[in-house]
Amino acid sequence: MCGIVGYVGPRQAVPILLNGLSKLEYRGYDSAGVVVLNGNQLEVAKCAGKLESLAAQLRQHRPPGNVGIGHTRWATHGRPTDVNAHPHTDEGGRFAVVHNGIIENYQHLREWLASQGHHFRSETDTEVLPHLVEHFYQGDLLSAVREAMGRLDGSYAWAVVSEAEPDKIVAGRKDSPLVIGLGQGENFLASDIPALLAHTRDTIILEDGELAVLTTDGVTVLDHSGQAKEKEILHVTWDADAAEKGGYPHFMIKEIHEQPKVLKDTLSGRIQEGGWVVLPEVKMEAAQMRAIQKVAVVACGTAFHAGLVGKYVIERLVRLPVEADIASEFRYRNPIVDETTLVVVISQSGETADTLAALREAKAKGARVVAVTNVVGSSVSREADDVIYTLAGPEIAVASTKAYVTQLAAMYLLATLLGQARGTIDQNQAQSITGALKVLPALAADVLAHESIIQDLANAVTKWEDAFFIGRGLDYAVALEGALKLKEISYIHAEAYAAGELKHGTLALITEGVPVIALATQPELYDKMVSNITEVKARGAVVTAITLPGGEEVAKASDQSFYLPEVYPLVAPILSVIPLQLLAYHAAVLRGADVDKPRNLAKSVTVE
Repeated sequence: MCGIVGYVGPRQAVPILLNGLSKLEYRGYDSAGVVVLNGNQLEVAKCAGKLESLAAQLRQHRPPGNVGIGHTRWATHGRPTDVNAHPHTDEGGRFAVVHNGIIENYQHLREWLASQGHHFRSETDTEVLPHLVEHFYQGDLLSAVREAMGRLDGSYAWAVVSEAEPDKIVAGRKDSPLVIGLGQGENFLASDIPALLAHTRDTIILEDGELAVLTTDGVTVLDHSGQAKEKEILHVTWDADAAEKGGYPHFMIKEIHEQPKVLKDTLSGRIQEGGWVVLPEVKMEAAQMRAIQKVAVVACGTAFHAGLVGKYVIERLVRLPVEADIASEFRYRNPIVDETTLVVVISQSGETADTLAALREAKAKGARVVAVTNVVGSSVSREADDVIYTLAGPEIAVASTKAYVTQLAAMYLLATLLGQARGTIDQNQAQSITGALKVLPALAADVLAHESIIQDLANAVTKWEDAFFIGRGLDYAVALEGALKLKEISYIHAEAYAAGELKHGTLALITEGVPVIALATQPELYDKMVSNITEVKARGAVVTAITLPGGEEVAKASDQSFYLPEVYPLVAPILSVIPLQLLAYHAAVLRGADVDKPRNLAKSVTVE
């Protein structure tokens, strides 16, 4: 959440900053602002609300200048107001800062600075930063930023400009992402690569504790001790259109329709002849895999639902006990993990604060950590022992779709790799699983070809105030994701339950006309699901079933049904979630919701 952009070069800074901020809107925000060096004077423009409000303000007066930084804020300390919006300056207006993350010791710093004569205007933790820089400034901005950074506790990325040294931007990071874009006679700064693609494809990813000084002449990166260091230049090969809507009305529906391609990309090159799985980023040797005694899967939100599917699949194929934990709970229960535990952390951004904290807790206890993430160079990918990259490309909509299905694909690949190494699946089983994975892109396209059926159902959904999703086994994990999608973008109250739990309380909520989505893709559970559907039907529920060919009894027991194409049941979760994504999307559109940026939510949750 939150987004930083920066520019230093010969061009006017404001248009570049606004364009960069527009590419970071997907991260979630409630206010925006920029600061530009007009000669030797800082000019700040900021306001609560959408980026368009800031753009309108800047159309009235656009400060000239070739150096500037900008920010979109998602409120953590203080309400979303004009005063609390970034950038923040010191009392004299000589230093300006934009900041992502949280300064955990800000209250202590604020009190100390106040005792030194500093006065504050906002409710934010961020405002201590320009005051710290001002306090330590003795003619060298970099030294002042380094000194200030040494006083900070928390997770942050920040950028500083100053009237005292108007030709540069100084930036640093700890835990929150920051990327530098390299140009010809100009350089750029951003929280994420899409904000840079209109200007450059050559990037440097800052690591924890590093600082960078950007001028028109070049970029200097320093380590935590202040020593200059050489950094690898990452050339971005993404098509620039990948971060645009490409003709679709919303990013979310575009990303839903990209799922056949991203599944193919994620699986490509990882399944060899004979069904052998090869994951080059996983460095574990077979002996190390055989030594594992327990697996813990840790993630948040949609990624946690992918982890639940992974739990079922690893237990089925690898015959190891698997715990699935919400990352925000994992480290606070003093988890029982050690050097015989494999911890799998899943994070689309690779910067999710709770997941990153869980990763560090697991490593501190001696566990080996495998990360499943979509972002090369992210904190999670760097700190884990092994990485499985999901090749979903940039996902702009806040509600995850294509990143989720690639996370599922990664979990199936990992489970198969472990099963092969430990001898818990034979080669025929491995070929069945990998063969099923390889045809998933085509089957996903087949599901999307029947989108009109889901659109018809969505017309009824718009009238719902509550909805229930039920399933058993793998279908229960998918039901959780379906309910989350519906509530997070359409704002319809939705809950998911293991179908066997209905009679333990939930049936009290089933009344005449209540909608129930029943997932039934596991043939061994069809009979049980028919019984559960009959239970809710007897109490007046209107049931829509999602099933496979062969699930005719499930369909007969329901009011309406959607058939998935024939698929190996173990991998059905990758297909069965697609109609649920479409249902949520079309319901949200018909209800007039902001599909890509649902209220109160952010794409990348980089604070606890």
